[in-house]
Amino acid sequence: MGKQKRRVPAEETARPRTAEEFGDALLAAASEVARGVRGAAGKSANRLAPDLELPAEAAEGAHRAGQQLIARACRGGWQPEDLQQAARRRVDEFARSFVLDTLAAHADQLDEVGAVRWWTESEPHLTQWAAKHILTPAEALTSVIEALGFLLTLPALVPPGTAAPARHTVDEKKLSRVRALLAKAESSSFPEEAEALSAKAQELMTRHALDRVLVEAGPELPASRRIWLDTPYVDAKSLLVHVVARANRCRAVYDSRWDFVTVVGDEDDLDAVALLTTSLLVQATRAMIADPAGRDRAFRKSFLVSYATRIGERLDQAAEATIAESPDPDRLLPVLASHDLAVESAFTTLFPAVVSKSVTVRSHEGWHAGRSAADRARLSREP
Repeated sequence: MGKQKRRVPAEETARPRTAEEFGDALLAAASEVARGVRGAAGKSANRLAPDLELPAEAAEGAHRAGQQLIARACRGGWQPEDLQQAARRRVDEFARSFVLDTLAAHADQLDEVGAVRWWTESEPHLTQWAAKHILTPAEALTSVIEALGFLLTLPALVPPGTAAPARHTVDEKKLSRVRALLAKAESSSFPEEAEALSAKAQELMTRHALDRVLVEAGPELPASRRIWLDTPYVDAKSLLVHVVARANRCRAVYDSRWDFVTVVGDEDDLDAVALLTTSLLVQATRAMIADPAGRDRAFRKSFLVSYATRIGERLDQAAEATIAESPDPDRLLPVLASHDLAVESAFTTLFPAVVSKSVTVRSHEGWHAGRSAADRARLSREP
């Protein structure tokens, strides 16, 4: 009779001795974390680091495993900003810190997302990182395993996060004026003034875009950008991104798994969408919180959905009015039609299976309050 293999608990298996074995053990534990096994990180960490000091092999194994998974994520289209945003939402501060350090070791200094190579070469990164955060070896490996588990959950992104090279340069003077208008809108305590300033910013961005499409030889290859949204009411906030994108000749799709919206369009138009969306989210949240009529979730979500719907209508009106009043609308319209076709074609190629999904409104009071807040906008030409 042949020998029978017996499954044994992880605690009974031999402790890794080489960096390669430690890396494999960390990846195996991370796989359990990615599958949602409770307590897997801490249980494995206690087995791998039972002593008061981290073995050098464990530090090297953690480095190897981290580099393997961060390279995989980058190949899958995850940009530094995406990794920082996703980690902020999915893991604690220690695991997030390890992810950013792993990113810094993989690429050049990425100060804008906090990925900075701060450690020295005198000793392993993991040893210095654990000391920096005052973590025991078991606590450090627990965070490492959670970070690796997070990286394992990252799917390949569509599109992969690379933008088409632009043929034009951004008009910084106009962009600075738009930023100034939006900053003033965000700081205003008067909803009517804030919304009029936002409308003026949309008008300026539309004029700039129209000037650009008329002087360029042909439509620019559409690019893409991800806009990350914070909880709560992410689906309602995504609607606001969608209507701003539409008013600026872009297309947008919401990924509910990761709470971001992918916007497809020309680079300048993407700048406009990002600027205006950020400002309007601030203004909408302030107006929602300030409304004395409701404090519950149903009211607030309905408020944001209604606000986004009405703002979209008004932004469309502002854009259409600017086009109609342009010096040469007959020449402009065919150019815009060609532009829209290019964006639509690129969007359909990237997202062939997009479906529309409604957002439920459960509070009539919230709906009317949100629409009233958006209706206070004066679409005047003066800031």
